[in-house]
Amino acid sequence: MYSSRPGYIIGFHGCDESVRNNILTGKDNLKPSKNIYDWLGHGFYFWENNMQRAFEFAQYLKEHPRKGKSVIKKPAVLGAIISLGNCLDLLDRTYLELLQENQKILESSYKTLGLTLPANRIAPGTDELMLRDLDCLVIEDLHSRVSNSFDSVRAVFIEGKTLYPTSGFNEQNHIQICIRNPNCIKGYFLPRAANNTYRKV
Repeated sequence: MYSSRPGYIIGFHGCDESVRNNILTGKDNLKPSKNIYDWLGHGFYFWENNMQRAFEFAQYLKEHPRKGKSVIKKPAVLGAIISLGNCLDLLDRTYLELLQENQKILESSYKTLGLTLPANRIAPGTDELMLRDLDCLVIEDLHSRVSNSFDSVRAVFIEGKTLYPTSGFNEQNHIQICIRNPNCIKGYFLPRAANNTYRKV
């Protein structure tokens, strides 16, 4: 009943400057991610209201190029105005339970076939579960089972070192969005720098 999220949000996508410019000028379209290790399944990925993390991710990809993927020469950020539509929001207990139940169904199916579910994996050079084969499979399988398909997926991720001893906050915490329905992306924009000379009276 409440899965449709009202209003718009701002998302940021880290990429190469040439990719950003081509999308802004209409020469190209943003391409959906379809890796087996995608965190939230297949679709268009954005950092919710977090331009800095999007840029840091583009820098990370420049320093750690992936086989078969386009190389990032100059990290940049593309802004987007997004409607989440019918959202599989994994900050909502209802959808967490739905995903958990689907994993059990999928695991049972795999056992019947004599197969083992994949596991999420730590990416080389990190301590983070950056390669989420299991999560991607469970989410994609859930999409195939529901009659009212989801337009987007949203989740919070706890990443990086703790801010200080016993802190419950980490350096790279963020909310990630995966857009499945391209019509949810209402437009793109070039993010601008803040005007630091402005002072409120």
